[in-house]
Amino acid sequence: MSNTDRIIRVIMAGTLLILWFEDLSLKGIPGTILVVIAGILAVTGFIGNCPLYMLLGIHSNNKKKTSEPYK
Repeated sequence: MSNTDRIIRVIMAGTLLILWFEDLSLKGIPGTILVVIAGILAVTGFIGNCPLYMLLGIHSNNKKKTSEPYK
């Protein structure tokens, strides 16, 4: 996962949590669902690994993977 992807995830999670804590627009069950999504975004942003990306074969970083061992 690229650094840009990680930063975007953390910012989105923070925004959703601020909206929920400030009680601006997220209430009830939809608010709870979005808080859970915010938690998932935050965790995947901090650890740098997204299980959904792995399942779908999406790579957001531009690093080339090599099969050579480190020298």
